[in-house]
Parts: sequence; C-alpha cells; structure tokens
Amino acid sequence: MKNTSKYYPLFFILFVLANFNLTYSQKSTFDSFYTLVVEAFDWGPGANKVVIPLNEAMVEAKTNDFEVSTTREVAGVQMSPQEASGNREVVHSYRSNENGVIKVDGEFRTLVLSVSPTDPLTSPMKHVIKDGQGRNQWVAYKLAIEHTPSKTVWNTEKKRVMPQVDAFDLNGVFSQGDITLTYANFKPSNRSSKSPLIIWLHGGGEGGTDTSIPLIANKATNYASKEIQAIFGGAHVLVPQSPTFWMQSANGEYTRGEVNDIYNETLMALIRNYVKENPAIDINRIYIGGCSNGGYMSLKLIIENPDYFAAAYISALAFQAQFVTEIQIERIKEVPIWFLHAKDDTVTMPDETVVPLYKRLIAANASNVHFSFYENVIDLSGMFGGADFRYNGHFSWIYSHSNHANFGFDNESVLWNGNPVNLMEWMAAQRN
Repeated sequence: MKNTSKYYPLFFILFVLANFNLTYSQKSTFDSFYTLVVEAFDWGPGANKVVIPLNEAMVEAKTNDFEVSTTREVAGVQMSPQEASGNREVVHSYRSNENGVIKVDGEFRTLVLSVSPTDPLTSPMKHVIKDGQGRNQWVAYKLAIEHTPSKTVWNTEKKRVMPQVDAFDLNGVFSQGDITLTYANFKPSNRSSKSPLIIWLHGGGEGGTDTSIPLIANKATNYASKEIQAIFGGAHVLVPQSPTFWMQSANGEYTRGEVNDIYNETLMALIRNYVKENPAIDINRIYIGGCSNGGYMSLKLIIENPDYFAAAYISALAFQAQFVTEIQIERIKEVPIWFLHAKDDTVTMPDETVVPLYKRLIAANASNVHFSFYENVIDLSGMFGGADFRYNGHFSWIYSHSNHANFGFDNESVLWNGNPVNLMEWMAAQRN
C-alpha cells in the first residue's frame, strides 16, 4: 500500500489557503456594500449620506481619508458630463449603525456628503421630458467610496434609506371604472381621539405609479414631520398619485378648467373610501391642498364638493380664473382657502390664475380666504445665500411645505382669534 502521509502537510496547506481565499472573497464582497441615505430638501431629494462597514484600518479614520465619486444614468436620456459623473464632497464622518444613526461604538461609518440645488450630482432624481411631458424620476445612481490610506473601496448599494419617505405606507391602490390611482399615506401613532386628515396633491411632474416620487420630489413628506404633526395634535396624511397628470382631459391634452379632466371623480372616490376605511379620521377636519397641477385639482374638488373639506391650501394654482364661473364662486366662497404664489412664476401666471380668482372671492364677501403673494422663492435654509438665492418662481410650494406663509394679500399678518398665525396653525383651527 502506497504511503500518503508525506503529502498531509501539503494537503493541509492547500486546504487552509482555499478556505482563506473563500473567506477573504466573502469578506471583500461584503465590504464592497454601502447604504445610501436620501433625504428630502426644499428642491427635492438629496443623497446626503453614505454608510459603510468599518474595517480595522478605518477605526481611527479621518474625514479627509475618504474620496467619493458618483455616476448618474437614465435609459434613453443623454446627460451632460457635469450631471453624469463627478466627485462628491465629504464634509463630515462619524461612527453609526447601518442606517446612519450616530452610535459611538457602531460597526459602521457614515460619511456626510454636501448637497446643493445647483449640483445635479447630489440628486438621485432627474426631471426628464418624455413624449412632451416632464416627469421627475429616479436615476441609476451609483457611488464609489474609497478609504485612500488602505485603498479599500465600496461600490455596490446594499440598501437605500429615505427617513422621511420610510414613515409612509407607499402601497395604496384604488380603482374606479377603468382608472386606477396609487397613493401613499401616513398615520399618526398613539392617538386616543380622532385626528384630522391632510391631503396633498402633487404637481405635473410627479405622476406615475411610484408613490415615493410625489412625496420627496417636492418635500411633501414634511406634513408628517414632528413640527407640523405637533400643530395638528397628530394628523393622517394622504398623498394620491395620478397615472399621468391631474389636468389631463379626455383627449389626452391639458385642461386649464375650460373642459373637465378625467381624474377628479375617481380621486374624490379614493378620498371618501380612505376616510371610510380609517374611522380614526375626524370627518370635520379634512384639508386638501396641492401645487400647480395639484392646485388645479384641489380647486376642482372644492368646486364639486364645497361642503366636504374644512379648508384648502393651494400653491402655484394652475386653474385659469377665466374658467371659474360666478356660480362656482358662490359655491366656494365659504370654504376657507389659503393661496400661495410667487409674482415671478412664469409657468402658472398669477395674473391669469390666482390673482383674479382671489379678488373675485373677496368681492363675493369671502370672509376666510387668504393669499400670500411672494416676490419670489428664496432659500429658506440660508445655506445657499438666503434671500440672495432664488429658486424657479414656480416653486412656491416650498413656502407651503415649510409652513412659512403668515401674511395676506395686503402684506399684513393673518390673524385668527386676534393672534398672528402661519398657514398650518390657521388650517389646524378650521372645522366644518
């Protein structure tokens, strides 16, 4: 019999090397993963954090030890070099859990990335024109993170965390006839009494079936924020989504009020059904609002259902005032409404939409209608120049989401029970 004992050391060495290579390969694969954190900002979503697993070389790492680059792609869309790829600025880092929450002994490190409304590389979303219709959509967004001292690289997204969006249920679906609408919703916790319902209707660029888009493209998530929820003592938030755009007429074109749209009846049925299925909602405190296309639809639903809503908050109204009849003015003049618009809005021209409508309501003795008419839309955060930084004049919904509006058409404070109030404080006080 042949003696093989002399080969045992060689077999052992090969076995150890094979297992070492397997373990190393598995570790390398795991180490290449990162978690992307996307948060809502006034201008839309920003990829402002990336979370990577710690390794031994990184325990004492410094912020400037990391380099981050990104690539952005949309199928069928040609991007300029400046928006397709480039480097991201790392401004801070800290130990955390896997979701980016600070933890002094965490097994992960979070890199905080600079974001800006003027730098497309900071956004995982892009406004794309397809078939003549502008849509906000998620892009194929990839990062490569390198710890330069150790040459360790992470380049595969394992998970995406969107803290404000993740508070919502994104899976709502409602059908009536041949129309199906999707919706997102938020429910307040630990409520012992009935709660109001805040409804937000998105603009023309947020249609489709991905309900995360109308939530974060315009920061509608803020209606579920601690600050606004505290004003209402806890509120349900409902964000329906149009498959296309709210102002679509039967022939597929835009209506500006001159003919009927195809969605308002199904949308109203969705709202009624949602309230029915959620008996914790206070039916006397249902508020509706929206921007641009959604402002059009908010006004449309008020016209058709003037006794249903306790108040409305409408920004960048797209409903042409010339198509609102005197009979309709009489129908809605008792509905509490707060309009927001910017004077330099060249998309929904205020002199054709909100200004004449507001004046007609006041002339009809509407007693609880207010209008915050801004010169322009500025940076409320102060991070990009404050009053010296101007957004597109159409973006007046920024003042709605941030609960900034507190003045009327005469530039005087809006009063409720003799006290100055801002938009959300006023709305929370309205009841049918």
